[in-house]
Amino acid sequence: MSSQVVYAIVRAGGRQEKVSVGDFVTLNRVPGGAGSTFQLPALLLVDGDKVTSAAADLAKVTVTAEILQDLRGPKIVIQKFKNKTGYKKRQGHRQELTKVKITGIK
Repeated sequence: MSSQVVYAIVRAGGRQEKVSVGDFVTLNRVPGGAGSTFQLPALLLVDGDKVTSAAADLAKVTVTAEILQDLRGPKIVIQKFKNKTGYKKRQGHRQELTKVKITGIK
């Protein structure tokens, strides 16, 4: 019994993501505007029962993605406090993200 599931593990922004064609993935900010395409490096490819993990074979694999929109993540509040010294510090952070759609794995 063979399955026709095709997916890849790609490196995206210091993390690894499992993607297939048509998936929507949120990554750290990628340079480029909405509608532009870029390629992600593949670390593993599963095509049915065939698993490809050799670096020479993965160099031929291209995973293309299309940028849909730039967005920002939730606000994270950082508070630092030291007792008896009067030291208080409050800081906020919102991570810049990009929503992409995986358009092809070849």
